[in-house]
Amino acid sequence: MLIRLENIRKVYNENKESEVRALWDVNLSISRGEFTAILGQSGSGKSTLMNILGCLDTPTYGEYWLDGENVSLIPPRRLSAIRNKNIGFIFQGFNLIPALTALENVELPLIYRGMKAAERRQLALSALEEVGLGKRVHHRPVELSGGQQQRVAIARAMAARPPIIMADEPTGNLDTKAGAEVMGKLCALNEDGATILLITHDMHLAYLAKRVVRIMDGRVVEDSITPQDKRESLLREVGRA
Repeated sequence: MLIRLENIRKVYNENKESEVRALWDVNLSISRGEFTAILGQSGSGKSTLMNILGCLDTPTYGEYWLDGENVSLIPPRRLSAIRNKNIGFIFQGFNLIPALTALENVELPLIYRGMKAAERRQLALSALEEVGLGKRVHHRPVELSGGQQQRVAIARAMAARPPIIMADEPTGNLDTKAGAEVMGKLCALNEDGATILLITHDMHLAYLAKRVVRIMDGRVVEDSITPQDKRESLLREVGRA
């Protein structure tokens, strides 16, 4: 099992009048190669859950096992290295550095991995080519459309081929056409073997995943397999049927 959460709770301001239970007794297992959508409205706890899954935050209670290791027992420096090597992040706000070109933005996490210049340059160029931006590698974010910026973010996430891709509302700032292109790329990455975790409030998008985990008020209230006919219909919309 690639990911296993056991009785995860995330509590802010515990035992105070302003206590907030962002997650409560969440149990979840995800196998290698799955495409899972975590579906929930604003304030449901889905982004808090992604932050824990992505080793960006720690639970108040419970255990998180990532590829057989108890995350709470991993020293911070090693955990940072594991996160950088094993997880690619795609965010709604793109999170690109304005002063850097598309190529430099994609290279940045590879620098943190200590990768040699020639190798990281080749990986970054290949990733940008894969997302259709081979002719935009020297453009800065302000010179790119929203859809192109999100494709740069996808290239950055996938450049070193991490086994896990976490996408938090990746189409939230995009028009319908650009959003479909992004979702088509996520489906393609899954077909190539990546484990995809899609965080979304949009049920339409969630059904592109093979499995939908719905969260409400910090609790998992549904864990279901997407009907094949419904998923195939949506895959046709993003050009993956």
